[in-house]
Amino acid sequence: RILEDAVGCTAGPKGLTVAISKPYGSPEITKDGYKVMKSIKPEEPLAAAIASIITQSASQCNDKVGDGTTTCSILTAKVIEEVSKAKAAGSDIVSIKNGILKAKEAVLTALMSMRREVEEDEIAQVATLSANGDKNIGSKIAQCVKEVGKDGVITVEESKGFKDLEVEKTDGMQFDRGYLSPYFVTNAEKMLVEFENPYIFLTEKKINLVQSILPILENVARSGRPLLIIAEDVEGEALSTLVLNKLRGGLQVAAVKAPGFGDRRKDMLGDIAVIVGAKYVVNDELAVKMEDIALSDLGTAKSVRITKDATTIIGSVDSSSESIAGKTNQIKAQIENSS
Repeated sequence: RILEDAVGCTAGPKGLTVAISKPYGSPEITKDGYKVMKSIKPEEPLAAAIASIITQSASQCNDKVGDGTTTCSILTAKVIEEVSKAKAAGSDIVSIKNGILKAKEAVLTALMSMRREVEEDEIAQVATLSANGDKNIGSKIAQCVKEVGKDGVITVEESKGFKDLEVEKTDGMQFDRGYLSPYFVTNAEKMLVEFENPYIFLTEKKINLVQSILPILENVARSGRPLLIIAEDVEGEALSTLVLNKLRGGLQVAAVKAPGFGDRRKDMLGDIAVIVGAKYVVNDELAVKMEDIALSDLGTAKSVRITKDATTIIGSVDSSSESIAGKTNQIKAQIENSS
């Protein structure tokens, strides 16, 4: 009930603001339901466990779609409440679970039948609402969505000067693989890896021993630029050495697993290679070994942003190049054929 009152009152365009007390300093005034949810810490163990479950649910919603956390918190709390009532009335937990799953499918089917394409002004309205009524932010986000399309990626960066809010369109890509170790993080507050002008090394192979990539590490370290490694996996001695090197303030490096599986992984690594301008994707079929890779063989990007779940490569090679144009047409054809 506390959660429903505190979080629920922030929902919607007429949502109220909530004051969150702090151990030090003035209370924080907000209408961000997710922030309010995270601040609720009941002392009673059962209530604390329920609050933790709801917070995790809202956190997953925030990670996947970036919004809807208040609604998610309210719905999760209501599901827990109704499940408790059903259990007290004698229903067994398996039947309750099966009922929830059936209801979920029915709701999803109904929602799919109601969906429609949204207009630019509607996107601006939703964005303005999420920005606590800031129409400038809302219109800028609508502009971004229009420019990149439904398959595009929008990222938010803090200005490095005194610039007002601005929109910049760059070429790049995003895939659902995050950093292999949290020790790679460069922004501890946001738990992000953020690289500027990094080199990018691609391989279909697993990297277990650091010796195989030592020449690459040494060459990149001498250049003074960061390094992103995208491989089938990086583990054992190789991962430990990369982490230790990062913690000691040496080479700025991060490793992520390659997206996809089997032939799909091979294709996606090929896509990344074209986008970042890498000459090789090292594999067992290639005559060139990891030890032979030179700096000029590596890919590059304007910046890279890595979370625990996703990697975004921003500012790749010239989008007008024949290789990019050819790959873009190929991917569009594959999407059309699969739909």
